[in-house]
Amino acid sequence: MSTPKGYTATGFGPCEKPERYIQQLVSHWGHKFATTYDEGDGMGVFPFSEHTTCVMTAHNGGIGITLTTADQDENVRMRGVVQRHIDRFAFREAPLTYTWNEPEESTQ
Repeated sequence: MSTPKGYTATGFGPCEKPERYIQQLVSHWGHKFATTYDEGDGMGVFPFSEHTTCVMTAHNGGIGITLTTADQDENVRMRGVVQRHIDRFAFREAPLTYTWNEPEESTQ
């Protein structure tokens, strides 16, 4: 899958069951979007629109997030959407403490 051009931010949400939460989000968002899940990598891909894609990867100790959007404002808005949805499934641990880099313009 090709990554859309735009602004990309990477983030991390520390949690105890990252793979489980990603699987739940794939199922949840799969009713609206063509989500995919790679069990071997613990990776969920969420193509929200032509310009907005989120990739979540299970790591030891949390969820790695790569969020690409058309512009910086949309990136900041979508971070909140992603965080709220992860927190919904990680309710026993929520709210998680997310760290994000500032979006950078993609040159791809």
